[in-house]
Amino acid sequence: MIGLLGIPFGWLWAQIAPPQRLQVAQSGSAVPLPAETFHRFDAVVIFALIGLAAGVLTGFAVWMLRERRGPVVLVAAVLGSLLAAWLATRMGTAFAENIYTITATPRIGDLLARPPNLESGWVIIAQPLTTALTYGMLAAWNGMDDLGRRLG
Repeated sequence: MIGLLGIPFGWLWAQIAPPQRLQVAQSGSAVPLPAETFHRFDAVVIFALIGLAAGVLTGFAVWMLRERRGPVVLVAAVLGSLLAAWLATRMGTAFAENIYTITATPRIGDLLARPPNLESGWVIIAQPLTTALTYGMLAAWNGMDDLGRRLG
């Protein structure tokens, strides 16, 4: 169930991450405009920040499953978050390519938008890491031997 959260996560990233603007040069090749190469970094950071937020929300939501608290649920939440982050990378780049498609043949001087992409695979660890940290902090803060599993 947690893994399917990667689809809206990827869609949100595709909507927020900025494209890289290019201009068609005399040679026919697309050349990035000045300062547009920073958007490569922006795409990675935005993905990581969304992953951090999703990890905190996932860790808190799983902690609220009171009767199931424990290490097995923690491992399941972390693996689900890893799957969600991986799915978000795949779906997010697919959504972004769909948003920034080139419909006509570009001419010299035209401005193009290259869809954002993730140039580092390490970005997928943000969500599972914060899921584990959030769940672990809530467990450490709890102080009860049974982690508060009993409702009565």
